Amino acid sequence: MAFYPGENMVYNDQTQPEAEDFSINIEWSEGNVSVSVATETVSQSFTEGEAVYAKTAVKDALYILFSRLTGKTLPWGTLTGIRPTKIPMAMLENGAGDEEILRHMEDELLVSPEKSLLALDIARREKSLLEKLDYDRGYSLYIGIPFCPSRCLYCSFTAYPISVFHDQVDSYLDCLEKELMFTAEFFRDRKLNTVYVGGGTPTTLLPYQIDRLCDIVEKNFDLSDLLEFTIEAGRPDSLDEEKLSAIKRHRVDRISINPQTMKQETLDIIGRYHRVEDVVRVFKQARSMGFDNINMDLIMGLPDESIDDVRHTMEEIKKLGPDNLTVHSLAIKRSSRLNLEREKYASYAYENTSEQMELTARYAAEMGLKPYYLYRQKNMAGNFENVGYAADGKAGIYNILIMEEKQSIVACGAGATSKAVFKNGRIERAENVKDIKSYFERIDEMIDRKRALFSQE
Repeated sequence: MAFYPGENMVYNDQTQPEAEDFSINIEWSEGNVSVSVATETVSQSFTEGEAVYAKTAVKDALYILFSRLTGKTLPWGTLTGIRPTKIPMAMLENGAGDEEILRHMEDELLVSPEKSLLALDIARREKSLLEKLDYDRGYSLYIGIPFCPSRCLYCSFTAYPISVFHDQVDSYLDCLEKELMFTAEFFRDRKLNTVYVGGGTPTTLLPYQIDRLCDIVEKNFDLSDLLEFTIEAGRPDSLDEEKLSAIKRHRVDRISINPQTMKQETLDIIGRYHRVEDVVRVFKQARSMGFDNINMDLIMGLPDESIDDVRHTMEEIKKLGPDNLTVHSLAIKRSSRLNLEREKYASYAYENTSEQMELTARYAAEMGLKPYYLYRQKNMAGNFENVGYAADGKAGIYNILIMEEKQSIVACGAGATSKAVFKNGRIERAENVKDIKSYFERIDEMIDRKRALFSQE
């Protein structure tokens, strides 16, 4: 097979080392597996009679062997899934102690001590936050608004330019209302715990459209068990005082204003057509209007950003003092412009290091924010993670539910995916079509998909 030494992801083909062909030999017998590549051999023992142990032994041996060949280790060891905190969470729920959990993470999964501690710390915090939820009778609601001012370089979400689709937004809300009305009736005997309006950029809606959407939720759903109502304001260039006032008129208690970076040159490269000053202006405006739970998203590994740029961004964010901070590691998505037009952006340097991630963690701590949820994605810069930090009492419950998959989530809107979590742990999904025109034409089918999925619960 062809093996490419180096980091888990290469952005610039010019930096990729020459490929070498290796023959991998795997042998096992009597509870022992031996893996050989070139002149290197690694042996691992495992419990006989359990295929899962043999698989883990092979995986560990390959990881150790390739680490020797490249001189590199990965912060998350052999873990490739997007929800690493599920492991310590499950062990905590089964009564395992901290030492046992850390030993499992480090010795069996080869996760670094730092990441093992991070995962355990977050799992403990998640467990405490989720104990107030009724998993069986509760549910959460996601509402997708698939419009944006522009498409960012790294984006793979369902997002259509509002400048082109502005005359279709009311028709979109008509279909969305039909889907939401079905949901309200079908789940009338269930407890609605969280509402999350995402996208896209929900604040591409005009003020009267924001009012309309919030009215649909507030007038048709029982909100007596609601713990959180989030609207992703997201892009500063989609916000103004009138839209913030429309949001403030409703039950919304959490918003996001997402700079991604406070370096103007980077914003220009990635296609976010706003100024750094707009971030500051909109954030301060929201604060002055009484919004007391504001999240800000940042991305590490953006083009030509150094650790000094990250430090500058964190200094500016610290001055604002958000209640939530989500630090993402850049991930190259298959349908993003950064992947589809990779030659156009090949000359930029894309760097994310442990020093940068540690820097953001230190600044978050200085702001009084603690890590409360974590997830990973394929092709992440530096093989790191996305971490959400929050002040006490300000953690985003919906974010935790998405990662830990403890509660069913009904998702409405183009490109939204509903998730049914059954009592036996089984999870099934129902996807809505992404294309706007298809969503209009097939809204009844989208409703029938939900009915079929959630009738099984």
